[in-house]
Amino acid sequence: MTLVRIMITIILTMCVGLVYAQETTIVAAASEAAEGLDLQAVGELFKEAEDLEAFEKALNDPDVGVNNLDLDDNGEVDYICVVDQVYDDTHVIILQVPLGEDDYQDVATIEVEKTDDDEYNMQVHGNEDIYGEDYYVAPSVVHIHTWPIITWMYRPVYRPYVSVYRFGHYPRWWVRRAPVKVNVYHTRIVGYTRRPTFVVTRTGRIRHVHRIKYKPRSSTLVRKTTVVRTPGGKVVKKTTVKKAPARRRR
Repeated sequence: MTLVRIMITIILTMCVGLVYAQETTIVAAASEAAEGLDLQAVGELFKEAEDLEAFEKALNDPDVGVNNLDLDDNGEVDYICVVDQVYDDTHVIILQVPLGEDDYQDVATIEVEKTDDDEYNMQVHGNEDIYGEDYYVAPSVVHIHTWPIITWMYRPVYRPYVSVYRFGHYPRWWVRRAPVKVNVYHTRIVGYTRRPTFVVTRTGRIRHVHRIKYKPRSSTLVRKTTVVRTPGGKVVKKTTVKKAPARRRR
């Protein structure tokens, strides 16, 4: 009799847990949006660039194909602007998408600091709205002083880079285009993601990034993802908070 009672108790507990799990719904980080910009590939472009202007061009170049973001779900790839904030020997390079005249969504930051002669730390930090909490991509080897862009950023006459582009005003080579499917995107960037340069980590390595008073910018136009958690895994349902108006590109 005792065994029967124990079994009944276990079954009831499982049923209650099942109902609770099926009813638990959260608005999670837009993981579907994160599929449009692989931060390991971003790190590789940063490593290869001569300066931040060249990096911004490579980041958005349709022929390179690393940027496949469509944050507002309007059927067009978004342009990513690059802005550098500096304090002493620490840089926070912001990758942000202009979605309106004064409406931006920060996607990620590239954070670099000089700790000693020819010693630098660097990481790509995914924005929490897009990649979730504590998502970092960092070099597997910390000796990055030979990268051309590091030499350029730490030259004595450096002036912080700020993109000249904004909403509705883009370079002439920038063309309106639809994002490709996720599997096509992954195939397209495999030449970057299979390199051993960067690893994904949940731990940041920049010690003095807090010195820069950086406040991430967030837009209500960014597509959100609703995740329904069930005992068998996740059921993902896409929802749009607000539909973006048609954008004019020049």
